[in-house]
Amino acid sequence: MTFRSKTAWFFGWAWLVFVAVNTVDLVVRGTLPSALVVGAVLGFVTWMTYLLALRPATITEQGGVRVRNPFRTAYLPWSAVDDVTVTSAITITGGGLTVRCWTPMPTARERAKSLRQQNRQVRRGRYPTTEPTLSKGEQAAREAMAGRVHADWVADEIKELATARKGQSTGEPTVTWAVDSLAATAAFLVLVVAAFLVV
Repeated sequence: MTFRSKTAWFFGWAWLVFVAVNTVDLVVRGTLPSALVVGAVLGFVTWMTYLLALRPATITEQGGVRVRNPFRTAYLPWSAVDDVTVTSAITITGGGLTVRCWTPMPTARERAKSLRQQNRQVRRGRYPTTEPTLSKGEQAAREAMAGRVHADWVADEIKELATARKGQSTGEPTVTWAVDSLAATAAFLVLVVAAFLVV
């Protein structure tokens, strides 16, 4: 299963469609050097969009968890996962490696909103005179859910999978450079250098 920011993913692809249309327009009607300068600006925003919105993902697989960050990809087999914590990011530790996931990212605003929703008073009727009483089970569930955000659910899912599949996977954690990110960076730099040389 792939966990990422759906909003960032949607707007990232919308931006790529916008860039494709504008690139065709620049090729057909653009003139040098202004077309290259505009192309370099579009290239910069596209590069940032790819690195920050489209590439980051936390992927649970049969044998382990793969964390794609902007420039690196980490893979931890389930047997190597020791702990999963959530602070300002999901952090997975295991096999001497600590990996911070870029997505899904918990925010203070999202956590505060979750707390507000949990603490909201339940109102029944148009003019409630007494506050409804919750059973012990309802109160316990309400307290357990207070302040939980999407990142907490993802961390719990990773912990459960690591516990359930620990004996079914082998291998060592690995961290590799993201070739696609390095290629996108090189293409962007070539575009910037070409724009500077023409101007």
